[in-house]
Amino acid sequence: MDFRVMGIDAPLLHTLQQMMDVSEDAEKSTLNAPTRTYVRDAKAMASTPADVKELPNAYAFVIDMPGLKSGDIKVQVEDDNVLVITGERKREEEKEGSTKYLRMERRVGKFMRKFVLPDNANTDTISAVCQDGVLTVTVEKLPPPQPKKPKTIEVKIA
Repeated sequence: MDFRVMGIDAPLLHTLQQMMDVSEDAEKSTLNAPTRTYVRDAKAMASTPADVKELPNAYAFVIDMPGLKSGDIKVQVEDDNVLVITGERKREEEKEGSTKYLRMERRVGKFMRKFVLPDNANTDTISAVCQDGVLTVTVEKLPPPQPKKPKTIEVKIA
């Protein structure tokens, strides 16, 4: 249930969310239950659709990000081959009593996507451009390896 529809103040909602978050130690003590962090990350990944294209010289990851500034989006490479795109969409602060929502459908909150990059991805030449609400992350391909020339070994007569 979204408490903002009922007119509850945003700072109060933020405080309630913090109170509901359980510490990592307490999460680990539960029996085989997924942690809150895992569930939150899974929801964030499921709600962030992406297109992945293979071009002749690069891979392109295209994600819709309407209304986000570049400071709200973070693009990283983890473990040398995992592309991670994260960020957060926040609801605009409203003056109390001036606005009453009749419907709230736009998604707010954290988002995240992880992509395992292929072996031929050059993680040193990654670029990210956000234009008209669409983020395009381009990962250049490494040139194909040169075929190894056969090595000739001289046969000696003993």
